[in-house]
Parts: sequence; structure tokens; C-alpha cells
Amino acid sequence: MESTSPEPSTAAAAAAAAVAETGCSVQIRRLEATDHEKGFVALLSQLSACPDLTASEFAACFADLAALGDDHVILVAEDPTAPESRILATGCLFVERKFLRGGGKVGHVEDVVVDAAARGRGLGLRVVRRLVEIAKEAGCYKVILDCTPELRAYYAKCGFVEKGVQMAIYF
Repeated sequence: MESTSPEPSTAAAAAAAAVAETGCSVQIRRLEATDHEKGFVALLSQLSACPDLTASEFAACFADLAALGDDHVILVAEDPTAPESRILATGCLFVERKFLRGGGKVGHVEDVVVDAAARGRGLGLRVVRRLVEIAKEAGCYKVILDCTPELRAYYAKCGFVEKGVQMAIYF
């Protein structure tokens, strides 16, 4: 993922605006190569089995995903004002290009997780809503995600409606 960080003064202004708007200093931004040290992989392990990656393994994976450009976006939530900077939430969007609908695009939201200690603060909602905005800006005609039955109500708050049945084969 290529990091497109705004200029420091712009970032500070955006952070101040976000705090004024939400009363929360947590920022939603793209994953950066330095997020390995901020507990990104450990956060993912709260969602599913995720073996720890060395810094070089993380960097290699990061580079592979960055090569996909805007067709694979990983967002993270971080409070830059916290004494110890940690990733509090994350979510991913990948864009599938189709022959259907005249070469249309479908956005897939995946790997949404909020740190257990940070739940209930609306961080997951903010991440998911931003991923949906990115999908819309990319020209996707729909955004889909899979979730457990227990999370139906949560994703309904994010604007999703239940449709169909998910089936899978795991290897």
C-alpha cells in the first residue's frame, strides 16, 4: 500500500477537525510500513489465526499489497495523541473487476477488527464507512462482506443488508 500522507500542517489540521467533529483524536488512515511495530499483526490475530510476522516478512507482504494500488486498501485507526501509538482497528477493501455490468467493479470488505480494549467507541463503524466511501469513489456498483450471524446487526448499522448465503471451502 502506498502511503499518501498529507503535509504535516494539513495532517494536523485534519486531526484537529476530526477531534472537533467527533470528540475523538483517533485517525483513520491507510496502513503504513511502520505499522508492524504498532501491533497491526497482533490486532489481526484477534480476528483469526495470524502468526506473528518478522519485520522483513511484514515489509515483503506490505510491498506486495502496495503493488495492487487502489484495488487493495487497508485502513487502520490510530490515536496519534496516545502515549504508546497502537493500531486500534483495521479493515480492508479490495476491488474486483468484472465482465458483468460492462466491466463493473465490486468492493469486498474484509478483515474488519477492533481491538478488544477499544470496542464500543465507533471505530469499526468509522473504518467500514470509510471503506464504503472509497469503494464508491472507485466506481464500484456494490460493496459486499461476509460476517457471522452475531454481527448482522452491527453491519446493518453500517448500511449493509443481508442478501444470499455465503459458502466456503477452506484449504
